[in-house]
Amino acid sequence: MPCNSGGMERIIRGVLGVVLVLAWLLHWVPGTLGLILGILGAVFVVTAAIGFCPIFAVLKINTCKTKS
Repeated sequence: MPCNSGGMERIIRGVLGVVLVLAWLLHWVPGTLGLILGILGAVFVVTAAIGFCPIFAVLKINTCKTKS
């Protein structure tokens, strides 16, 4: 999978993902909404770690600066 997420975007996505997972784990947001936010946060963390976003691939967005 080629990189399609840039550096700053990956940092923001990773931090936001960790906050969302913590919101679910620490019950800041209870119930079903908390679970949904936790899953979304986990997806953010994974996509930040690998540098690939499937939604960006479908929309043909590339914020990764690669050398040609």
